[in-house]
Amino acid sequence: MSLKAFVALLLVPTVSPSLVGSLPEHEILQYNIEWRLISAGKATLDFRSDNSPSDGSRVNLRLESIGLVSKLFKVEDDYTALLNSSLCAQNVHSVSHEGVRQRETRITFGSKGKADYLERDLSRNSVLLAKQIDTPACVHDVVGGLYFLRTLNLEPGDSTMVPVSDGKKAVMAKIEAQAREDVKTPAGTFHTIRYEIYLFDNVLYRRSAHLNVWLTDDRRKLPVQIRVRLQFTIGTITFQLEKVG
Repeated sequence: MSLKAFVALLLVPTVSPSLVGSLPEHEILQYNIEWRLISAGKATLDFRSDNSPSDGSRVNLRLESIGLVSKLFKVEDDYTALLNSSLCAQNVHSVSHEGVRQRETRITFGSKGKADYLERDLSRNSVLLAKQIDTPACVHDVVGGLYFLRTLNLEPGDSTMVPVSDGKKAVMAKIEAQAREDVKTPAGTFHTIRYEIYLFDNVLYRRSAHLNVWLTDDRRKLPVQIRVRLQFTIGTITFQLEKVG
């Protein structure tokens, strides 16, 4: 959906001066990643904030393949996002080692509605893509957007539109609260609300897929399960909460 669509912009939720204060000062979430019914990897989300109105927060995501998957295709990805006090993206830095591929990406989101994207091939020491795009003054990166979702109060049947960018493209993405469900994870069984986030099918990403997130139906709104359902040839990838630190 175009960023210029007036109706969509009206649906963007009001951003409080400081949303960081509604999240914990420090939280570490550890996940098991399942693919085709086997444990394929581990993920760690580390969120840090000083909970002050003037400062923001940092989100780190670490992905690692394990077991048979790691022997076939080793993955070690590190992603860091710096967010302001309204959880808008400011800077993103990621380094990915996937098989023989080694990539580094830097994204700088300016306050005047611009984002600068730079992607490098580390093994060849070459620039793969450098570009600048227009964005809203406040836009969310994909990982930081998960924390913004936790600040919303959507009941099943409610939906809203949120500005999201990966540095190469900026879109208005629909978030829909769908149903209350009990979810069993290695960390326990939780009462949750299931959300669908519409980023695929030529929204932010071309690939056809469904992205669902289960947040606990309480004050914490912990993301206890995240699932991406891709085409049958690729399968479904599920993150399930193992430990809260």
